[in-house]
Order: sequence, then structure tokens, then C-alpha cells
Amino acid sequence: MFQPVASSPFASSLMDKRKANMMQPGKRPRIDSGSIRGPIPNGPMHSRPLVALLDGRDCSVEMPILKDVATVAFCDAQSTSEIHEKVLNEAVGALMWHTIQLTKEDLEKFKALRIVVRIGSGVDNIDVKAAGEMGIAVCNVPGYGVEEVADTTLCLILNLYRRTYWLANMVKEGKKITGPEQLKDAAFGCARIRGDTLGIVGLGRIGSAVALRAKAFGFNVIFYDPYLPDGIEKSLGLERVYTLQDLLFKSDCVSLHCTLNEHNHHLINEYTIKQMRPGAFLVNTARGGLVDEAALALALKDNRIRAAAVDVHENEPYNVFSGENGNSPLKDAPNLIVTPHAAFYSEAAAIELREMAASEVRRAIVGRIPDTLRNCVNKEYFTSSGTYPEGLNGSGYYGNLPVQQAHSTTPHDAPHSVSVTTAGGGGLPPPGQGPPQQGPPMSLAAAGLTAPIVRDLPIRADLPKSLVRGDPAADPPNHHPGPPKPEPSHHQD
Repeated sequence: MFQPVASSPFASSLMDKRKANMMQPGKRPRIDSGSIRGPIPNGPMHSRPLVALLDGRDCSVEMPILKDVATVAFCDAQSTSEIHEKVLNEAVGALMWHTIQLTKEDLEKFKALRIVVRIGSGVDNIDVKAAGEMGIAVCNVPGYGVEEVADTTLCLILNLYRRTYWLANMVKEGKKITGPEQLKDAAFGCARIRGDTLGIVGLGRIGSAVALRAKAFGFNVIFYDPYLPDGIEKSLGLERVYTLQDLLFKSDCVSLHCTLNEHNHHLINEYTIKQMRPGAFLVNTARGGLVDEAALALALKDNRIRAAAVDVHENEPYNVFSGENGNSPLKDAPNLIVTPHAAFYSEAAAIELREMAASEVRRAIVGRIPDTLRNCVNKEYFTSSGTYPEGLNGSGYYGNLPVQQAHSTTPHDAPHSVSVTTAGGGGLPPPGQGPPQQGPPMSLAAAGLTAPIVRDLPIRADLPKSLVRGDPAADPPNHHPGPPKPEPSHHQD
């Protein structure tokens, strides 16, 4: 539901102070001529900015974080052709999962867009370069789901080695194993873990977590990552190799943990599979495009690869065994475990992911782009914040309004005070200077207010109700390759 911000005495005072500062001699606004789109307008003289969830419906996690600074809407679209015209014309922020693509042509449809936040780590479904050239910041959430993906990877590796998945299916199907000969046939391919070599491609957050877990099971762990400085292998107690060919040749099991880009598409292909040890295992919980599925299917049928487990697919979402993509080369491949891009998921990780994505949008609205953004992947297209006038993007209006942290899901009562600065605008200080001096927190009661700044108003008539999501009555919680590049976190995912 739309929830415009009511004006307040201390808000008006801050605006007057900002105007007075800008009228002083020698203090004139500096506009970034290199940016096509200006900062996000916000404050009492502007309507509240519109933020849209492009490919989903549930905004229950995002709403408490954004409801006091923006209007939140959902589109539930699979392509930009399904997005409401009002969102295309007015949305300054967009949140998106991995089920929609934003090409250059798609981005050009948005008239006011300033920031896109990918709810996940991969940004391969966004034309990042085109967005930067249009002045649109692209952000991701690299720090979520690390434990979940690492745990899932180890689970898949253990299943490949101990064949738990296939043995359980045999029992479920009613097959009786009555003696050692039958057990030998049923468990054919089971292998001992201790002493085998696990090769990790990409030692980012997830790759490192997998390496530490694998060592506990007795694996000798080696890795290939040309982007890491020398010495990281010593701190983790791992062996480093400096070519992909060397890793494939030495590994009994290969696990992929790198991002997907134009340089490493089909990193595992017919040629590189021939460089692997005969009978090696392969696990992919990173990106589907890293593996040539036709080459993998052929290697499984020829027993060149003993078994494989994939949680990601080149074309998602789909089921390789049925539906319009039922002719996938993996459909009839033996010794294959397929899961539906779910390695990142747990209830805690899902909430944390959405909180962190919404908080990045909030930082864009109340701060400066790109300086206040934590995970902007195209920051090189933006100039320093020194080229912006003080207080743009709403920082002068909201003062030092706290940006919710996204590392806890514990709800608390709504805060009763708002911290405001006694100096001019907010945001980061100019280069070379220390942080701005701040005054003590000012309570709403001390400011002469008897009610919170946010008030509930009815939905605007010009926007269909199906676009809007949220519970305005709920109290907001206090949220706290070339070579392959290491993947800082999981999923698209």
C-alpha cells in the first residue's frame, strides 16, 4: 500500500538549513555531468519514490525496510513486456530475482530507474555495462547463503561417493538385497573419501567454506583461482595449482564455485572433460552455463565421468526430465543427481537475502549513489560523490535516518527516536575529511510530534491494487575467464 511520508517540523528545518547552505557564496550545487540520470528525488517537495519487485509477488520482508522512504509495488512479471506502464515510467528502484532478463532494450523502457538490485549474487541476467552507461547502478547480494550452498555441495559430494541417493531409491522401489554379492552389485561405484583429492574451481566465500568442510572428511583439497593473492593457500592449509588443466588432472572430484561470464562459458566441455581423471566426479552448484550439458551427458554415458551432481542449469527454470525442455541431453544420462537450483535455500537464508537486497535499495534512496551502496558491481561508471550537491538522494531530508542492517531476522518494536545531524546534508564526507559531526538523537516527542512520520493512506486510484503489496498495519522490524573469477556467494541466484 502507498504510504506517503508526512512533513514534520524538524524535516522542514533541515530543508531550510540545506537551502541556506546552498545559497552561501561559493556554495553552489555541483551536478555530475557524466550521469545520464540524476539522483533519486525525495523529501517533502517530491512524491515518494517508487520501488518495484519485478519478478515476484511477496514483499512482506522488503516492505518494513522500505515503507517509510518509498512506495513498494510488485509486478510478478517474466519479461518487461508484462510490467505495468506506471512502473516503467516512475520506478527509481527495482528488485529482481533470476527469472527475468534486463537487456539494454529492456533497461531503456524504464524512464526513471536509478538502481537495480539483484536478489542473489549473479548478475548475468542484467546488462551491467548498458545499465552503467545509462546511469543505473546494479547491485547484488554476495554474502547470503554461504553456509547453505557449502553444505549442499558437501551433501552432493557425499552422495556421489557413497551413492546414498541411488541406494535409497532401490529400497524405495522394493529391491531386496540379501547377500554380499547383491550388495556389491547394488553399491557398485561406492568409493572411500579419505585420501582422495577434491579440486575447487574458484576459492571465494563458498569455495573456501567447501574446502574447510571437505578437509574434515579427509579430502586433500586443491584449488585454482588466478584472482587471489599468493599466500591464501597457506592460511587455509590448501594446495594451490595455477592452471585449470593441472587441477583437472589431479582431482578425483571437481567442484565449481566461480561466476559465469563471457570468458568461462562452458568451462567444462568435451575438451576439458578429457583432461579429467577417468572416473572422476563432477559437482556444479555455481552456474549452469559453466558446463556443456551435452558433453557432460556423453561423458556420463561413456563412464568417463563416474557420476555428477548439478543444482544449476543452463536454461532456468526447467525440469530436464519433462516439459518443453524434455529433450535436454541430461534427460537419459546415468549416474546423475539433479536438484532445482535450491542449494542456497533455507528459511533463514531467504529472509536474510531479501533483507540485504531491500537495505541496498534503502541506502540508494537515503544516501548517495554509488558511495553509500555496499555491493555496486558497476561503480566504475559513476564519479565520486564530491560531484553531487549536499543532501541529494534524500539525505538532506532524512538526515541520519538509520539504514536498517540486514544481518538479523529478529523483529523488534519500531524505534521511538530518529537521529538527525546538526550539520548540513548527510552521506559520506568529502575525500580527505573526517566524518561529519552529529548532534544527539532527537526523539519525535521532543520535536513536537505526537505520531510517527509514516501514516497510512489509501491506495492511489491510478495504480491497480494487484501491483501493491505489504501490510501497513504491521510494526516494521528493526533490521538490523580468461580464467574463472571466484564466486563471492551463491545464487542467481
